[in-house]
Amino acid sequence: MNHYNKGRGPQPDQPGRRLEIVVAEGLEPLARRELRQLRRAMHLENDERPGVIRARYTGDLRALSGLRLATSVYLARHFPVPRPRALLGDEHLRLALADCQTVLRLYPHGTFHTLFLSAAGADSAVLTRLKTELAGRLGLAVGVDDGDLLLRLRRDESQTGWEWLVRLSPRPLATRSWRVWNMEGALNGPVACAMNLLTAPTAGDVYLNIGCGSGTLLIERLLLGPAKRAIGCDIDAQALVCTRANLDAAGVRKRAEVQPWDARSLPLPDAAVDVITGDLPFGHLIGSHAQNLELYPALLAEAARVARPGARCALLSHEVRLMERLLYGSPVWRIERTMRVDLGGLYPRIFVLRRA
Repeated sequence: MNHYNKGRGPQPDQPGRRLEIVVAEGLEPLARRELRQLRRAMHLENDERPGVIRARYTGDLRALSGLRLATSVYLARHFPVPRPRALLGDEHLRLALADCQTVLRLYPHGTFHTLFLSAAGADSAVLTRLKTELAGRLGLAVGVDDGDLLLRLRRDESQTGWEWLVRLSPRPLATRSWRVWNMEGALNGPVACAMNLLTAPTAGDVYLNIGCGSGTLLIERLLLGPAKRAIGCDIDAQALVCTRANLDAAGVRKRAEVQPWDARSLPLPDAAVDVITGDLPFGHLIGSHAQNLELYPALLAEAARVARPGARCALLSHEVRLMERLLYGSPVWRIERTMRVDLGGLYPRIFVLRRA
């Protein structure tokens, strides 16, 4: 029986390991499309749950580290026991330990140093004993606030058993390895990847990332594939230093231009750009709503000037009403799609536009 669907009637069992893939809420359709590229190895389940995709997987687990739209991927196991104390029994403890060892074997020895259990009542005597037992057998220390080997334990949906989850990577996949320099309010990597995918990138694109900040959108675009020209611009000199450092770390510095341009007055000819992306100021950490009332119309007008007819544009903004007021009925920009995404409690929209 497929325990992810307990309480919903019998479900056909599928081969392979159970997975739980966590994504930013709103990106599920794009993440499912990425997972389907693994073809026969990936068997997606049909249940819909915000921010979570459940699946069976028969392929090499190492391949999952290359997912661009997932926040984290977990091995998942169901324990049909009434209380966590039963996990200390030999049979269940061996299975929990085996899942942990499966993950550790994916990486060079010494990659993992600490183990952390995330669960309601994690400091109880039973769960303290469980994590101490696992850590001791695995040769790891018990983490206080976090850990390289992240374990999760929670009640299943039918409240009759427990779901055991082991993260497949020492850090979330959303924590990009190239991010050696961060800026406050920097864009989430999977969301940046999604925005670029929504512009249907091609190798012949002249690509412009306005207000590039730490370079997330620019880097994620170049990691998807080549572009004829890829430009990131920002008026903040420190942001450009940050962008260059991250471009170097990502190995794409030679394929990008970083310019100290004001996105309201770009030194580009008319109709010169195929794709424009931007993480616009939300008016929280950066700027204010009053400033955005003047900034947004200027940005959209200048973007329209440099965009070729039919150019694609993906803009992220928390100023939803302002963007809608500026775009609906616009003779220049046509809204092709909007997507609401969860950025840690903020719910901005991705506006996917087409130049008329």
